[in-house]
Amino acid sequence: MEVRNMRQFGQIVCGTAGLALLSTPAFAQEGQGAGLDLVDMFAQMGPVAWGVAVVLFIMSFWSVGIAIERIYTYNQARKQSKMYAPQVAKHLQGGRLKEAIALSASKDYRYSHLAKVVLAGLQEYQFQQESGSNLNRDDVLDTVRRSIQRATALTANDLKKGVNTLATIGSTAPFVGLLGTVVGVINAFVGIASTGSGGIAGVSAGIAEALVETALGLFVAIPAVWFYNYLTSRLEYFNVEMDNSSSELVDYFIKKTA
Repeated sequence: MEVRNMRQFGQIVCGTAGLALLSTPAFAQEGQGAGLDLVDMFAQMGPVAWGVAVVLFIMSFWSVGIAIERIYTYNQARKQSKMYAPQVAKHLQGGRLKEAIALSASKDYRYSHLAKVVLAGLQEYQFQQESGSNLNRDDVLDTVRRSIQRATALTANDLKKGVNTLATIGSTAPFVGLLGTVVGVINAFVGIASTGSGGIAGVSAGIAEALVETALGLFVAIPAVWFYNYLTSRLEYFNVEMDNSSSELVDYFIKKTA
């Protein structure tokens, strides 16, 4: 169901972008022989402008790829954690520690952030119980608590993978587009110098190149910022869930060792 919704979203975006391009004056005038279409604009772009455009396209594909991968991972994490929580709670309430560990380590919950955190605490507690260490109750609880904290930090870092890249793309893409804009303006002045006049014929190619680069920079930056804000909000929710689960697990061990 989620894959189908993502496909529909992609079709809507592509269709909207296509209609926006076809409605531009360049496309509208193509049949009348007036103005420049996008093919002519790209054909007349210099190597520097082409390089800027290629960099922007790479940044765009990169940000969309990261967003799709993270959204899929987050959806799986939420779905699997929702299924995992009541089952592990049932095992712990029944005192079945080994069954709870086996459930947490199952491949069916490999995306679950809660399973990773709970597994670390359960394994550490089991190790302390079976190793025959002379640690007192408070020391055992401290080791379990530190193990859970380490697992929480590692899981949060794993969930955050790639999200900072979206922030970098969203903040730098407009400046990359601005570089292309400056190059386009320079080409416009070169056209004025070569023709000896400031007519529209001498500057149209350079101005069009500058505007295309500006539009590309914004086209890359805006979705990247949207994706970053959306994923960051979901990360905060996951962190709250892991903190709550860690606290509940420590409380369980406190009651169990009382």
